[in-house]
Amino acid sequence: MSAAVPPRSPGDPVAALLAGPLRVIAVGLETFADELAAAGVPVVAVDWRPPAGGDPRLLALLAALEDDDDDSRQGGPA
Repeated sequence: MSAAVPPRSPGDPVAALLAGPLRVIAVGLETFADELAAAGVPVVAVDWRPPAGGDPRLLALLAALEDDDDDSRQGGPA
C-alpha cells in the first residue's frame, strides 16, 4: 500500500525540479552511474568511499586525531 502524495503548488521548488529532465549525481556507485549513462541520462559519478574503509576502530582513531587538530587550531591543548 502506498501513501498518497500531496499535490504541489506551481511555485514549489521540488515540483520544478521533478518537472525537468533527470540529472543524477551517483556517489560511490559506479555501476549505477554506468547504467544511467547507458540509458542516456546525464550523470556525474563521484568516487567516494567511507573514511578508513568503514572500519569502526580506524574511524575512532581518525576522529581522535581530528579532535586533537581542532583543539590546536583553537589554542587548546596540543
